[in-house]
Amino acid sequence: MKTFYLTDAGRVRTHNEDSVTILKNKSNEYLLMVADGMGGHRKGEVASSIAITHLGKRFTDIASIGTKLDAVNWLNDNVNEINRSILDYTKEHEDSVGMGSTLVVAILTSDFLIFGNIGDSSGYVLKNGKLHKVTKDHTLVNLLVQAGNLTEEQAKYHPKKNVLMRALGATEKAELDIFDVDVKNEGIMLCSDGLTSLISDEQIEKVLTEKDSSIEAKVQKLIQKCNARGGNDNVSVAFLEKEKGDNK
Repeated sequence: MKTFYLTDAGRVRTHNEDSVTILKNKSNEYLLMVADGMGGHRKGEVASSIAITHLGKRFTDIASIGTKLDAVNWLNDNVNEINRSILDYTKEHEDSVGMGSTLVVAILTSDFLIFGNIGDSSGYVLKNGKLHKVTKDHTLVNLLVQAGNLTEEQAKYHPKKNVLMRALGATEKAELDIFDVDVKNEGIMLCSDGLTSLISDEQIEKVLTEKDSSIEAKVQKLIQKCNARGGNDNVSVAFLEKEKGDNK
């Protein structure tokens, strides 16, 4: 396995509210995470950091994530702990009211691959050279698309396309969507919406499947493309690329 992750503030914002990491535990199981914080007075970065730090510590503290059901329960339990931590922080810090974060995670073992998400950060798999989106955005426009009130094309340019219907720190209980994915694939990519709002899935696929590029060069190229198109948001990418023999 090869892994690489990178985050960038972009060309417009003065600070970065994203958090991203990839971890491997003692059982060679992988945890990929991207969180996109929101809130005034730079508190978005606090929320995303709480999410990534909490999950990361819990993951490295255990020898193995266990079965698929164990992993799902572990994710749900920890996400609700994170949600409570963010809510507690806002109660103790008046300037952090409205603070929250998206979260997208992937857990890969030799036996299974699961994704979890809340908000509009995205999770993908590469399979047979094609990029497939796994997660579903918890946004107002996506809800309208699913209801048949908007087309996909209209959603791209809708003035309220960034309005979230779910986020960590928004309600007393966090609702995480879980996706069970075939472990046989060539790669896993997570990203904040700073990437997907400026680059299409087809363009992302083209970069990630470049034959002679290193994993580092691919991730860097995606972020460079965003900045070349205005860089109006923070952008984070976490990418796991399988080598020959890794596809079990």
